[in-house]
Amino acid sequence: MMFWRLVFQLLRGSRGRLAVAILAIVSGAAVISALLNLDLGMQNKLTEEFRSLGANIVIAPPNAPQSPDVGSAAPVLYDEDVLDIGIQSVRSPNVVASAPYLYIIGRAAGTPVVIVGTWLDELRKFEPTWQLDGSWISSREDNGRCLVGRNVAQRLHLKLGRSLELAYADRNFELSVAGIVDAGGADDNQIFVNLPVAQKLAAKEGAISVWQLSVSGTPGNLSDYTTRLAGVLSQEEVRPIRQVTEAEGSLLGRIQFLIVSMVVLILILTTLCVLGTIAALAMERRKDVGLMKSLGGSISRIMGLFLAEVGVLGAVGGLIGAILGVTLSYWMGLRVFGAAISPRWEIFPVTILLMIVVAMAGALPLRTLGDVKPAVILRGE
Repeated sequence: MMFWRLVFQLLRGSRGRLAVAILAIVSGAAVISALLNLDLGMQNKLTEEFRSLGANIVIAPPNAPQSPDVGSAAPVLYDEDVLDIGIQSVRSPNVVASAPYLYIIGRAAGTPVVIVGTWLDELRKFEPTWQLDGSWISSREDNGRCLVGRNVAQRLHLKLGRSLELAYADRNFELSVAGIVDAGGADDNQIFVNLPVAQKLAAKEGAISVWQLSVSGTPGNLSDYTTRLAGVLSQEEVRPIRQVTEAEGSLLGRIQFLIVSMVVLILILTTLCVLGTIAALAMERRKDVGLMKSLGGSISRIMGLFLAEVGVLGAVGGLIGAILGVTLSYWMGLRVFGAAISPRWEIFPVTILLMIVVAMAGALPLRTLGDVKPAVILRGE
């Protein structure tokens, strides 16, 4: 108890010098915590944005052609159920959407058209940016309705609720239009049906062309999941979509490098500022140290008092700076990135610990107090 009373008295006795030190610590902590919170928050925001681009993992037969020939079903995987069991065995909370696809080129009103069979309840998770006129199909058992791409609807003069007959070889299937998709890409030229409809048209029950997954998380998480999935499905080709994963990894890597570089620079500058302040403080404390030594105080006890004082400065400055930094990152997220950055509570202990380390590093000049000789101080030299 007496120890901490002495520490408190030391803090009160040098308020001018210590105010400069704590101001440097608070400033450094505020910027560092803001950068760290932005880093973690923007990783999540960017990951969400990249996930809106659709699937980022594709499971396909080795050396599968890119597109089917007119009048034939695309090359298929062995069995929908086999793949489903394999994927279910590699569970991950990062899997946002997962669905099999069967692509065939059939006819609608005598016009060749790409028919995509999939689980339509998962389609919306893959394509959250699609604009839809009508309603999504939320059941895998709904085999009487379909979604039609915008270009197909214009070419065939289709409206919501209109019937549409799909034909493939000598088989046909009549459906009604539940929604018209505006995807802004190749999907506008396709018709989306539930998987059993496409399988019946192609006369290939249980067969699929590819399996697609949308997996959230960092590029490292995506790579780990792909590796585990490839280990289970060793007969298939499990590949990430390079354009998405490489762009995400490159952008996140650059942002992290920039933030880490700035954090290191700020730590160095804060340490130098604290070092200069503590060096001046050490000169002022020579008389106090000489007096304590002459009264029988050990140097380890005396240094413990000063280090405890510096540690309290680092902890208090780190806490205040972390609060300011999280508030700053929230404001920066809204003004600069247009998205609120939520506080990450792990930032607080990290920032406080870093500031304690900075304060201790800046306290190196206090080591010179160990060489103070009580006789010299008492003589007034």
